[in-house]
Amino acid sequence: MFAHPHIIIADDHSMIRKGIKLLLVTQFGYKNIYEVNSCNELFVELKRTPATHLVLDIIFADGTAMEVIATLRQLYPELKIMIFSMQLPEVYAEVFRNHSIHYFLEKSTNEDKTVSYLRKFFSDEPPPNRNPFSTTSKNNPFTLLSPRELEILHYMLNGHKTNVIAQNLNLSNSTVSTIKRRIFEKTDTNSVAQVLELAMLYNINY
Repeated sequence: MFAHPHIIIADDHSMIRKGIKLLLVTQFGYKNIYEVNSCNELFVELKRTPATHLVLDIIFADGTAMEVIATLRQLYPELKIMIFSMQLPEVYAEVFRNHSIHYFLEKSTNEDKTVSYLRKFFSDEPPPNRNPFSTTSKNNPFTLLSPRELEILHYMLNGHKTNVIAQNLNLSNSTVSTIKRRIFEKTDTNSVAQVLELAMLYNINY
């Protein structure tokens, strides 16, 4: 286990951040713990802090983990990352596998199991489930979406128009429109309203 890790907790819910911080302090005695609530704040803190570990949520007000993972890996290749989210692991399997992220803990996990999982993460041991993304649901259409489609999906579910999505992701309007059509095809829907209804059914948070 790392004697003096420098940890960043990135989550847009203060109670989640403070809960994880409390566990890290009381159960492990860690002191170098920093909190951020957005993607932008994460990069600001990383420039300021020699972080060794990152506990990362997926959805933020200013973006998603899918949008920042590649940059994190490029700028901070030694940073150890654990996803801590309410999202379903299998939906984001391809994204995180592609970036060698193998720790994924659901927020609904009880305290004892959370502590055990964190201990393995900070000890650089294999997670209890060697592949946290191995349980897939063939009935869940969102598991069919590519990383880029998941990025677009996030903005669609938040009501952003094509031109706004294109600006945020530095894409052309036609590219965004094409990806939106693919999302409709893969989820067997015909409108954003139908995708939103399906997302609620499969507990896809946005």
